[in-house]
Order: sequence, then structure tokens, then C-alpha cells
Amino acid sequence: MSSVLWLPGLSLAETSPALQSVMAWFEAVDSGAYAQSWEESAPLFRQQVSKEDWQKALKGVREPLGEVLSREVASLSEHNSLPGAPDGQYVVVRLASSFEHKARATETVTFARVQGDWRAVGYFIK
Repeated sequence: MSSVLWLPGLSLAETSPALQSVMAWFEAVDSGAYAQSWEESAPLFRQQVSKEDWQKALKGVREPLGEVLSREVASLSEHNSLPGAPDGQYVVVRLASSFEHKARATETVTFARVQGDWRAVGYFIK
């Protein structure tokens, strides 16, 4: 079971919709529903990586880590433009995470606002 801790100073009202979308997306990833996480991502994401390549990448990167033990928001930043992406509304969330087989990891996820909904456009883990 993962947990999320909010950063002091962040307005829950302002960040809640984006973070709720991030955490819902992580639920799909954490449960191994990689195809679902791809389908729920932004069109920009789906144009850059095929469903099959996404599933293969996550199997190779996420499965060896085991279950998520905790996940804390380390930072959240809002942007109107990002390199290689059209102008729009974006949030970049960096999370301090702990997994069954990796005590410390940093996950970075970027979400874009697409027709009123927040959707994944990028995910990195190290």
C-alpha cells in the first residue's frame, strides 16, 4: 500500500486534482496494469511510445523493484512550457519512493492538462 505525504506550503485545493490524477495513474502502474496506464496517458505520450514498448519498458524497470512500500511528494512544479512539448498546463511531480527491493528511489512524473483532465506525458525512475 502506498502513501502520499503533502509538502508544506502547497495549496491542497490547487494541487489536488493533478495529484489525484497522478496517484490514480500510479495505481494502474503499481498493479501491473501497464496497458491501462498507457491508455490513460495523454495523446502526446501515446504518440511517443507504443503500448507494446511501454509495457515492455515497465516490465523491465518496475517489476524487479517489487511492491511500492511508500511514496512521498518531494516537489511539485507547474509549467506552461516544457522542452519538446507544445505550450500548455503541466505539473512535474518528484516523489521519494520506497519499494520492496529498492529502499530509495526517485520517481518523476509529468502530467499535462488535456481537455480538463490531468494525464501522464512522462515517467522516469532512478
